[in-house]
Amino acid sequence: MESQNTHTVIDNRGLLQALIGDGRSLLSFTGLSLVLAGSFALFLAATGHFLPHDLQFLRMTVEELCLINDCRIVHFMVHDRTAFGGALISIGLLYLWLAEFPLRRGEAWAWWLFALSGLLGFGSFLAYLGYGYLDTWHGLATLLLLPCFGLGLARSSKLLPKPLQLRALFKPALPLSWNSALGLGRICLLGVAIGMIAGGLTILIVGTTIVFVPQDLRYMNLSPADLDRINPRLIPLIAHDRAGFGGAILTTGVVVLFSVWCGPPSRSLWQVLALAGTTGFATAVGVHPAVGYNDFIHLAPAYLGAIVFFVGLALCYKPMTSA
Repeated sequence: MESQNTHTVIDNRGLLQALIGDGRSLLSFTGLSLVLAGSFALFLAATGHFLPHDLQFLRMTVEELCLINDCRIVHFMVHDRTAFGGALISIGLLYLWLAEFPLRRGEAWAWWLFALSGLLGFGSFLAYLGYGYLDTWHGLATLLLLPCFGLGLARSSKLLPKPLQLRALFKPALPLSWNSALGLGRICLLGVAIGMIAGGLTILIVGTTIVFVPQDLRYMNLSPADLDRINPRLIPLIAHDRAGFGGAILTTGVVVLFSVWCGPPSRSLWQVLALAGTTGFATAVGVHPAVGYNDFIHLAPAYLGAIVFFVGLALCYKPMTSA
């Protein structure tokens, strides 16, 4: 009997190297963290709770604040925080898709989209400081996630052909066309994404400047001077919420826009758009009747966006899921 030599292959990778891999796991972890953070924000909004540092900053309880004007101030803040949570979940879902599908295939546009949306999303944290309120929990989460996200970007860049060229982000997967269901659907989705970018940027600017639009003040039946008299720290806290919400909507719009523009039609792309869109619009629109904020002018852009978005999804369903 011939003796057989058994050769054991030893994996000499370090533990950290094995866990990080090509960096996509870190980007997926960022996406999952956003989904969990958004879910936590929805839980707090649904239960009417504020974070401990919010209450410490206000030096008021939710119950005390709720005694003013039929609890309209609290409901207004819940309305912003619910929409913010839905937007975070939408971004997180799209990040999970980007890491697992186009980036895994080495498509450079997906890497650039991570970089651009990360710059907008993490950068919008600075806007929260415009009125002097530092959200310590949000700041800590940002400090923890930013190195993870940056390392993921650095590692995953090795998956891509060199040199890295930003123009990959502007090359469409398909030419725009009015002559097919897929073409019309993509145009609808792109139009909604552009509207989200414009809306998010507007909310971000409003949040860091005047804070309220006239419909907001009519809903609360209070003026900024009234809010200052109730508690001079209310407007800084509400401004923080508004800026965060605006930044999240802006970032979501950017991710949707380039995912539709650059992403080849596929079942997974349709599914993630359906999940992200349903979550985003259900929270942003659904919270309004729940808190009694039913001003039509205020809601019209969201209603129109939801209708066009789901029409676009319906038109894309067969071409994308059977591709």
